[in-house]
Amino acid sequence: MKKEYIIVLVTTISKEEAEKIAQHLLDLKLIACGNIIGPVSSIFSWNDRTEKAEEYLTIMKTRKDLFNKVAVAVKTLHSYEVPEILALQIVEGAKTYLDWLENCLV
Repeated sequence: MKKEYIIVLVTTISKEEAEKIAQHLLDLKLIACGNIIGPVSSIFSWNDRTEKAEEYLTIMKTRKDLFNKVAVAVKTLHSYEVPEILALQIVEGAKTYLDWLENCLV
């Protein structure tokens, strides 16, 4: 069976929180890489109001079968009541990169 890889997106209130989450997931070998971008401007609906915030976006690469473990770990470390934890399927990738990714994971 062909392994399926995903990109997990998580936004955080600070760069420090993003780094803490990414480092924890790396230590557990649940992700191979985390790219932290920010600050990014976010506008969203919360409690029937439009809110704006500066956040940090972490883009993490992993396998689809590890998503639930990643989500649980993120929730335990995240400061938001409802953290963004979204997975996007990787449709194609360079074989050398996907081999590296696989070798980094549990």
